[in-house]
Amino acid sequence: MAGNIRTIFLKELRSFFSSAVAYIVIVVFLVLLGWFFWNDVFVVNLATLRPLFETTPFLLLFFAPAVTMRLISEEKKMGTFELLVTKPVTEFEIIAGKFLAAWVLVLVALVPTVSYFISISAIGSLDVGPVIGGYFGLALVGAVYVSIGLFGSSLTENQVVAFIVSFLIVFMFFMFDKILIYLPAGIASVVEYLGIDYHFGNVARGVIDSRDMTYYLSLIGAFLFLSTVSLQRRKW
Repeated sequence: MAGNIRTIFLKELRSFFSSAVAYIVIVVFLVLLGWFFWNDVFVVNLATLRPLFETTPFLLLFFAPAVTMRLISEEKKMGTFELLVTKPVTEFEIIAGKFLAAWVLVLVALVPTVSYFISISAIGSLDVGPVIGGYFGLALVGAVYVSIGLFGSSLTENQVVAFIVSFLIVFMFFMFDKILIYLPAGIASVVEYLGIDYHFGNVARGVIDSRDMTYYLSLIGAFLFLSTVSLQRRKW
């Protein structure tokens, strides 16, 4: 199993970086993030990376679906997916390999933001704990968004539809903890727990709680499972 996942992972990763689309998406992501980050830093006039950790999850709402929308939908449209499944590889291996490749691309897009940490550290004192927690949280958020984007891509052969479906789902999880004031007190805590930003806030403070890890891993596992089931529908 590991060999097949690795093969698909490397194939998808090469596909990303052999296309100009990946570079364009990453550059746009970094330009927008840099603009929001430095504007906020100059406004608050403090040595902090909080603007980075507040803005990045929002931008990933668009970046992750854009990265994943073609992963399966394009293969379905081009007819190469049927060729892929004739080989000795399972649907889960296909999903896992593509998931890892897209997640690595998201992590690569975050690497240049380390320059923000270096720049801010040069002008003020930073608490390294929350910074490490913040980046760890961004990696988890990126993994969740990628798993959702992969699920959206597995549902259709139209990339635009895949992007829209993925975006709506990730936006729903992003907004859960922001609508609590409109909900009855009885269900507010449940909805808050479903909010991805709520758990990211905990991790970004440098507090690694088992409840937050369970939330992220469960969500990633659930959408990878749904993606696998979606691919298996052709056998039914």
